[in-house]
Amino acid sequence: MIRTIHYDITSFMLDNPLTVKGFLRSKGYSAQNLKILKQAPEWLMLDGKPVHANARLTPGSRLTVKIAEFVSSEKIPPVQLPLDIVYEDEDLLVVNKPAGMPIHPSQNNYENTLANALAYYYQQKGEAFVFRCIGRLDRDTSGLTVIAKHFVSAGILGELVAAKALRTNGDPNGPDSQLPQEKSFVREYLAIARGSVMPAEGTISAPLGRKPGSVIERCVDHENGEPAVTHYRVLEEKNGYSLISLILETGRTHQIRIHLKHLGYPLIGDYLYNPDYEVISRQALHSHRLSFPHPMTGEPMEFLAPLPEDMQRVLS
Repeated sequence: MIRTIHYDITSFMLDNPLTVKGFLRSKGYSAQNLKILKQAPEWLMLDGKPVHANARLTPGSRLTVKIAEFVSSEKIPPVQLPLDIVYEDEDLLVVNKPAGMPIHPSQNNYENTLANALAYYYQQKGEAFVFRCIGRLDRDTSGLTVIAKHFVSAGILGELVAAKALRTNGDPNGPDSQLPQEKSFVREYLAIARGSVMPAEGTISAPLGRKPGSVIERCVDHENGEPAVTHYRVLEEKNGYSLISLILETGRTHQIRIHLKHLGYPLIGDYLYNPDYEVISRQALHSHRLSFPHPMTGEPMEFLAPLPEDMQRVLS
């Protein structure tokens, strides 16, 4: 895979004179990204000539970045599996993952994952593929997730996700909590719980830690847990169930599952925390909406995935 990006340098960009390194860092390139780009002279060019990262930029020049990757992930066997690609360009994919599909291979799930499906997809296209998932979903959580197609987009998107947690450190009123939404990585989930959730809207702030004696389960832990904040709002009540919208301020393991249980309204179908399988056979949790700035252009992006059939059936 080769991705070539051109930056036309204007005087507006250079109110404070910048080096190549400084300019790219302002665009979200990480120090590791720059280290890789410096390995070949043709990967950083200024007006068609190789340039050092410390060179000064001048108005009217063109900086060219070439991102090249030719080796695929070795431990992900390509397997033909259903794949619902919502969006794809040179830098990223957005995939609507079905419930029951793990994100990446593990000891008991080596050939039935999203990574296997994508490895097959790119094998058929004759392209190298390194699996870089941004914001992973549990096996039984359906919906939207983002795959970065090269190391630069992965770094920029990963920093967006990490920065959200760092800005607030679990405090919804943190100093940078008012950062414009178009500059953030925002994921909205839809969930179903039994009963009428009260209050119908609010914020759950409860630190989470590993449950003693378990390598998988988490619990609310006010003494040693990490800060965790979830904003929720009931969208609909029907058939004795509530459809809830949730947006995370932090991304702890099993955060929604534990926070809703802590509120008194656990997800239905959750095999770990509420094995209520009367109307659904998996945890009723769906990644419904994603919004974030495009990692290379900064353009606002938003994607929606409708409620899957098994969750619709609970409310119909």
